[in-house]
Amino acid sequence: MAVFNTYSDSANTAVRAFLTKVGAYYNGGKKFDTSNGKGKLIWETIKKEFNSSCCYCGKQSDQLTMEHLIMINRSEFGLHHPGNVVPCCKQCNKRTKKTDKTPMHWVDHLKVIAGKDYEHRLQIIGGHIKKYQYPKLTENEIKTIKVIAESLYKNIVSEGDKSFELYIALRKEFLD
Repeated sequence: MAVFNTYSDSANTAVRAFLTKVGAYYNGGKKFDTSNGKGKLIWETIKKEFNSSCCYCGKQSDQLTMEHLIMINRSEFGLHHPGNVVPCCKQCNKRTKKTDKTPMHWVDHLKVIAGKDYEHRLQIIGGHIKKYQYPKLTENEIKTIKVIAESLYKNIVSEGDKSFELYIALRKEFLD
């Protein structure tokens, strides 16, 4: 739960919602709602295909979280799509570089976590991506998604600021 909400929080949620919708487009128009129905069954199947173990370290757990290999945010523009989600333990679900705390690409994270098992785990994850047909987006598709996501982000933040300015103006007019 957020202690202090900002317009950036809303904007980030809007970007994730957009990337989820784009993910459904590339999933044959089918939304991937993992909370119920077919999406939940697919997510349960994915966990079983990984033997209920973390995709990075290989440890079995009954408390696996959903990891987007290509992050569903405005820096990586990953899609919410069955081919982009894998089970991950809570310990491994922290993909930041120790040096500067910036997000780490999933392949680099796998190298750090898997050690000698890297090639094997990479093959398993690669097979998952292929099986669930995560789209190989062209550079132009990625640029298009980026432009729209950045515009959406800026517009949400801007609308929040304008709404606050409107509140102040109305308060001065009617309440002060």
